[in-house]
Amino acid sequence: MHSDSRTARGNPGRAILSLVREAMLVSSKDKMLDRICLSKAADVIEYLIVAMAQLPVEEVRVLFLDSKNRLISDEVVSRGSISEAPIYPREILKRALALDASAMILAHNHPSGDPNPSDGDIEATCRLLKAAKELGLAVHDHIIVGSEGWISLRDRVAFQ
Repeated sequence: MHSDSRTARGNPGRAILSLVREAMLVSSKDKMLDRICLSKAADVIEYLIVAMAQLPVEEVRVLFLDSKNRLISDEVVSRGSISEAPIYPREILKRALALDASAMILAHNHPSGDPNPSDGDIEATCRLLKAAKELGLAVHDHIIVGSEGWISLRDRVAFQ
């Protein structure tokens, strides 16, 4: 485990919370990596909330999956500011091809706590969906998490 010493330095309470968060993240990630198939959306959501909901800046993460929806890799592909992080479809798809992934779940956080998507979030999702389709890759969802909850863009954007 590696706590974020920048935020914990000089504040014992924050240091303890940082260690607890890190332990929960490791536990959730271990459950996901040991799972044969990512068939339970609730487990994916729980993991993403623990991993991302309290981050001070936006972070874009991709869960790369094989043809049976087994997790190949969970990777942070971009970090940004408190209000935005770039989503680069070319880089995400290049990595998916390198991993021989056949599907992915895109996720990012909103440090404001409000998980509602911006127009930019929806546009970036549409660009990724279009490019992935051309390569025969499936994007199962784009999930936005924040301290106030989470939202799936699957219901707001045409994923087929």
